[in-house]
Order: sequence, then structure tokens, then C-alpha cells
Amino acid sequence: MPPPAFDKLRALAIGSQAIGLILIITLETVMGDAARPWQGVVLAAMLITALTIALVRLYRRNLARKRWAERLEDND
Repeated sequence: MPPPAFDKLRALAIGSQAIGLILIITLETVMGDAARPWQGVVLAAMLITALTIALVRLYRRNLARKRWAERLEDND
């Protein structure tokens, strides 16, 4: 089965990384050197979001494989 043309998780990952990058640049522009701790918080949030999305993708892929294997067993 071909993958869907629009992947919601991929769009969410790209969007969250874009928002994080914009926020990091905005913090640097507005706060100067005082933005460093906040930029670290934003970076940590970006990493947590990326890892969460990766885990959801892995879970969905494994669930689809399990369902496919069950269908194959039912056909035999």
C-alpha cells in the first residue's frame, strides 16, 4: 500500500521545528545575550517534540505491521 500523499506527523514535525527556529531567532533579536537560557528551553522543547513524533511514527508503523501480519495469518 503506498504511503499517503499528506503525512500529518511529518507536517507537525516540520511546523514545530520551524516555529522553534523562529522563536530562537526572535529571542536573540529581542533579548540579546539574556536570551541564552530561553533558547536552551526552546531547543529542549524542539527535541522533545521531535522524539515524541518519532515514537508515534514508530508505534503506528509497528501497529500497521502487526495488523498486516494478522491479515496474512487469517488468509492462511
